[in-house]
Amino acid sequence: MNAWEAMQADTHRQYGQFSWGLLIKGTIFRRTFRPIVTMRLCQGIATSPGLIRLTLPLFRVLHRIATHNASIDLSWQTEIGGGLALTHGWGLVVNRGARIGNNVTLFHGATLGRRDRISHDGERFTEYPVLEDEVWVGPHAIIVGGVIIGHGSRIAGGAFVTSSIPPYSIVSGNPASIVKSNCVPDVTNPAPV
Repeated sequence: MNAWEAMQADTHRQYGQFSWGLLIKGTIFRRTFRPIVTMRLCQGIATSPGLIRLTLPLFRVLHRIATHNASIDLSWQTEIGGGLALTHGWGLVVNRGARIGNNVTLFHGATLGRRDRISHDGERFTEYPVLEDEVWVGPHAIIVGGVIIGHGSRIAGGAFVTSSIPPYSIVSGNPASIVKSNCVPDVTNPAPV
């Protein structure tokens, strides 16, 4: 999926459908949608041919302003599938190395962070989380390290996740533990991706 298709999917998550008018409306009026649009624009321009790539610094500045105004930390270089939904946004932190699937929902204060491990011989290993499709991450949940959050899983608010979670699971607590298996994914307006 290219950046333009992903932006259409993101718009579908916001409004239940895509149109250029809704994309423009969301960009102007929705504080947490604007960073998604500027991220997709940066990604699209970075892979464009010729002179278009020369505008990337300008769009990176616009993305920086959009994330600052939304009070989130979201690198334009993060690998994110289509249909991303940011709810409230305040305090959201997504490390550049994290990977996020399609139709994922992230609430305010959530952190997708790196973890460094040092082996007995002193070698450093840096790991980042992977969120598969249709994952829901609640407010102030923390997911760190080289963990995989399985398709359709839900991470409860305040959970601290340091190990992989199987698909269709609900986890909560610190440290996080599975409280329900075979759950139904919680995706409002799933984008056709």
